[in-house]
Amino acid sequence: MPIVIVLFSLLGPYSENWHHLVDYVLLDYASTSLCLAGGVALLALSIGVTTAWVVTNYNFIGKAVFEWALILPLAIPPYILAYTFTGLFDSYGDANNLLRKIFYLEDTYIFFPNVRNIPGAIIVFAFTLYPYVYLVTRNSFLNQSRSLKEAGRLLGLSQFQVFYKIALPLARPAFIGGLMLVMMETLSDFGAVDHFAVQTFTTGIFRTWYGLYDLDTAMQLSSLLLLVIAMFYFIERRMTKDIKHTTNNSTFTTSAEIEIKGLKGLVAFLVCFIPIFVGFILPITQLGVWAIETNMDLLNARFLSTSLNTIVIAVFSGIICAFLALIINFSVRLNISALLSSLKSFLSIGYALPGLVLAVGIMKLFVYLDRSFVSEFGFVITGSLVGLLLAYIIKAYALANSAIESGYTRISTSIDNSAQLLGSSGWRLLSKIHFPLMKTSFLTAVLLVISEVVKELPATLVLRPFNFETLAVTTYMYAAEERMYQAAGPSIAIVLIGLIPLIFLTKMIRSSRTT
Repeated sequence: MPIVIVLFSLLGPYSENWHHLVDYVLLDYASTSLCLAGGVALLALSIGVTTAWVVTNYNFIGKAVFEWALILPLAIPPYILAYTFTGLFDSYGDANNLLRKIFYLEDTYIFFPNVRNIPGAIIVFAFTLYPYVYLVTRNSFLNQSRSLKEAGRLLGLSQFQVFYKIALPLARPAFIGGLMLVMMETLSDFGAVDHFAVQTFTTGIFRTWYGLYDLDTAMQLSSLLLLVIAMFYFIERRMTKDIKHTTNNSTFTTSAEIEIKGLKGLVAFLVCFIPIFVGFILPITQLGVWAIETNMDLLNARFLSTSLNTIVIAVFSGIICAFLALIINFSVRLNISALLSSLKSFLSIGYALPGLVLAVGIMKLFVYLDRSFVSEFGFVITGSLVGLLLAYIIKAYALANSAIESGYTRISTSIDNSAQLLGSSGWRLLSKIHFPLMKTSFLTAVLLVISEVVKELPATLVLRPFNFETLAVTTYMYAAEERMYQAAGPSIAIVLIGLIPLIFLTKMIRSSRTT
């Protein structure tokens, strides 16, 4: 319903604000958004594919750590990296101040350039989102047979030619999926682009709504962004739909790792270390310094209240999403139906929706429901936690579904047949047989949703009730006021919570190799 309401706004009417946007800024919104998404895609693809190839095929100092450490930047939301970059590299940021002290330079000397621009935003997004490309590409490289690469070498290909003529084309379905996810995340972000003053669709939607108080025009802008996101989504689906690379015989053997030392080993080390340093170590270090310099004053009653709000609503959303995913996957498994399977796949589209677009649609939907039905019962749902929970469930359901779906693939259907012969079916089969076997997958689903909800900024910023603050909103408010030191506490809390599901992912990386 939120999506339908947003798209129906394109049928008009169009206000003066809309015509003003079309005449003066809409083209800038579109060009900047596409330029940003394109730049992030190229850089994230380069980092993700290169690091995946290096840690999969070479053995060098630190490789065992880099295998899992390369996904750590996923715990850093782009807006937090944007805030730390600003504090570090502004004209009088910590990095420029440190260099001036070391080399006895004048106070007016500026070494690092301004990062509040499109190139700075591209770097921020690429170094926080590249793990999406790294994870799927590494999994693809792990499962490529050594016999294919050896055949290429026998035919005269160099090691580099084997990479871009054999391994890279075979991994294309994987990294295209990760790349499209990176681009959709970039287009839907609000916090980082707003902090860097980059004019994109999301900043335009927010300013139209809160600056011009024009919800209808904000919905029409949201519709355009939604159509662009849908275009990327269907391009990814079409490009990977019929592409399957499998071996149809028993000649599969895992690739042997090449031992490299000296200069080559150093290059491999730096290729893997730099993304981790920029995307995780640097922001965590800077946030830690800021937290220490505030003498830990951030641990006050307001911070504890905000943390409690965040954890409670994140856990509640995680449990709801996990139960929904469990029930839906169980229904599809029990009643094999093309319609049910299609509906299950459709529900996962929510992850591609920008949080701000969801917020616009939900707000309009709740306003209509309040005016038409709900107000008659003496209360309203607009501005309540109901809208926030709905946005979280729509956006994070795909994460819970992927974990539950993966868990169900490990449960043989013969177990269902045996249970039904013994009189267990329906809810009894789910509660007594499936759920105990799915506890790990269920917990993983809950943790993945919690991680996503804690980081979600646009939807929370718009739909939260009055006097209900979360860690993401508090961080944004402090950063908007240039109070970077105060933003350190909630930022560190967001990162620590985001690390929890990554710990589970790291345990699964080594077991992903086909044997």
